[in-house]
Amino acid sequence: MGKKIIVAALFLCVFTSSRAQTSKAEPADPDNLAKDYFSQIMGIAISATSNLKLYQFVYDWIGTPYRLGGETKGGVDCSGFARQLYDKVFNTIIGNNSRNIFSMVDPINKEQLQEGDLVFFKIRSSAISHVGVYIGDNKFAHASSSAGVRISNLDESYWKRYYYKSGRLLESFRDQLDN
Repeated sequence: MGKKIIVAALFLCVFTSSRAQTSKAEPADPDNLAKDYFSQIMGIAISATSNLKLYQFVYDWIGTPYRLGGETKGGVDCSGFARQLYDKVFNTIIGNNSRNIFSMVDPINKEQLQEGDLVFFKIRSSAISHVGVYIGDNKFAHASSSAGVRISNLDESYWKRYYYKSGRLLESFRDQLDN
């Protein structure tokens, strides 16, 4: 929780500093805090076509502690986080572990990643052992066993070393959105 407070304080410092430079600036719109956080602090380009519901969900969960088998803000693991995100953001139910989530995707190249796609890792294992949700600009949100819910970069040496594949939910699962 302490890290979340530090991140929030840093965000407020940067945000209020940039707001102070404009004369008679409007007060901050609380609905845009997540958008401002990702664009200013995380350096993620958010466009008019971006899924703001996705960014709001991730923003709300940043700092949630890791708990194996968890699916709540009291504690969550990587698949629980991806599962909650897909349920709340995309109204779609996905598997309950990284391996069965992988069975629900169409593998894609890293260069094809779009917001909401899934990234899979084999961490010190021959089997898929970790999943994250791509949010843009080579970054993904996930529940790390060492730091809880956070945002990481696919170019970091650790994630490059263990990266396995990326995937987009198969059409049959995306059809849930239309029903």
